[in-house]
Amino acid sequence: MLDTKARGKYEFWLTESYFDEKTKEELRIIAEDEEDIEERFYRDLEFGTGGLRGIIGAGTNRMNIYTVRKATQGLANFIIKERAQEKGVVIAYDSRNMSPEFAQEAALCLVANGIRVYIFSSLRPTPMLSFAVRELGCTAGIMVTASHNPPEYNGYKIFWEDGAQITFPKDMKIIGEVNSITDYTQIKTISQEDAQTTGLYRVIGEEMDDKYMEVLKNLILHSEIIQKEAENLKIVYTPLHGTGNLPIRRVLRELGFVNVYVVKEQELPDGNFPTVSYPNPEDKNAFVLALKLAEEVEADIVLATDPDADRLGMYAKDTMTGEYVRFTGNMSGMLILEYQLAQKKMLGILPENGAVITTIVSGKMAREITKAYQLELVETLTGFKYIGEKIKNFEQSQVYEYVFGYEESFGCLVGTHARDKDAVVAAMVLSEVAAYYKNKGITLYDKMCQLYETYGYYKEDLCTITLKGQDGVRQIAEIMENIRANIPKSIGGLNVKQFRDYKEEMVLNMINGEKSGTGLPKANVLYFELEKNAWCCVRPSGTEPKIKFYVGVKGENEEEAEIMLQKMIETVKKFI
Repeated sequence: MLDTKARGKYEFWLTESYFDEKTKEELRIIAEDEEDIEERFYRDLEFGTGGLRGIIGAGTNRMNIYTVRKATQGLANFIIKERAQEKGVVIAYDSRNMSPEFAQEAALCLVANGIRVYIFSSLRPTPMLSFAVRELGCTAGIMVTASHNPPEYNGYKIFWEDGAQITFPKDMKIIGEVNSITDYTQIKTISQEDAQTTGLYRVIGEEMDDKYMEVLKNLILHSEIIQKEAENLKIVYTPLHGTGNLPIRRVLRELGFVNVYVVKEQELPDGNFPTVSYPNPEDKNAFVLALKLAEEVEADIVLATDPDADRLGMYAKDTMTGEYVRFTGNMSGMLILEYQLAQKKMLGILPENGAVITTIVSGKMAREITKAYQLELVETLTGFKYIGEKIKNFEQSQVYEYVFGYEESFGCLVGTHARDKDAVVAAMVLSEVAAYYKNKGITLYDKMCQLYETYGYYKEDLCTITLKGQDGVRQIAEIMENIRANIPKSIGGLNVKQFRDYKEEMVLNMINGEKSGTGLPKANVLYFELEKNAWCCVRPSGTEPKIKFYVGVKGENEEEAEIMLQKMIETVKKFI
């Protein structure tokens, strides 16, 4: 039976003159589908701590020009209260369906509110948006993207003046402003023609690209090695129909890499992502075409970026077998981390008070590497916005100097030009690392094996369950509460030493029963620290209808680590 509230909203959108005819026609088509109507209208699309993300379509629980306008009006109200209209807002967008339209709607709403806007002339990666916010000295930035989600999704992220995504308390204040808007007809907008006459609407592009490129190239540590190996190293790259194609090819070309092979079928932007079901470099299926090309050209490394080019996936050749080996986000993160620390130490530029930032669900080899170089390792909650926040805190307190930040979900940041993960800089640095070790006669896979031998056989995996719709939200909540109510004493045959409930801000010592605080912000996250350096973490996704189970182990050798890992996965599946 269709909820009366959802039915009322549906009828309002059908009859109110504010909504355009195309929207109404889409809604008329589903007039007899009560389930679809309820899914579209049972709630307002949640403006979460990072912004919006949802399926494109008509309805209050969908991404459309009206929900985008509402979010933007809420942001505008907050900026006006902060008296920061003049500093302005930068807007960028990716290759997804409706991304240009949503970006334009956001721009027109801001201008209608008297707020200066800088909008990119065409699609750009998320890290360039983060860079532009800082470069232009703006109050905020908007990135229209659903990152790596399936094609039917789009999204809307808000960044603040430091270039990082919004965090507490600003996120809650902006959410409050958005939620206070109950009448769509009160949301301000303006025509593009009128916007251009105000002097508040400015299109940006090439000049920002040039500045970004120069900053990135200055992060290279061994340009002389690149020159030696530029003609020998073979790189296959796919942008997966996203924004990475132009900036990544440009930076590699300008550094001197000449053998960069782009997957033609996936080169051009396309919001339907016709060659992949899921445009995510975490998914091995996204590499099918790239690996085929790699075999043909005998590539050393294979790179792929997601639609907004903040995540980078990689394969590297195992010369012993001739096969290409998939690297997890933890593995590629460790390659970059160890290279940065080793080379900066050799060059005498590794700061004494240096710190590496990672998340609680990322691999634990970073502890050993940072310890070996006498640096601090700082852990945050899941999400690169927390890493960005820590960078700002470091700069303000000067207690630590930022060296590197990464998370297991294929995201990292070398440099402080941006405050979000940057797949363009990651592709550049991994290409440098590959050239460096090729010059020494080894591959990136060889180097990874060396890291395991030196620091231990760390293995991680992720078990993800998709639960869509209203029922899915309920099921995910039930799973989380059931685990809270029945804290396991062991996982995968390993005893739980410590249990952390970040929602309750509680750490429970499972041995002596003592309780303490987490020291991190509230979040719906459960964490289990196990014996033998193993761990498990459970959290609902903040961007998709999924619950995620992260597991990690450390073995004496690769075989032992793999056995331990599989036992962990078998156990967590029983939680569902």
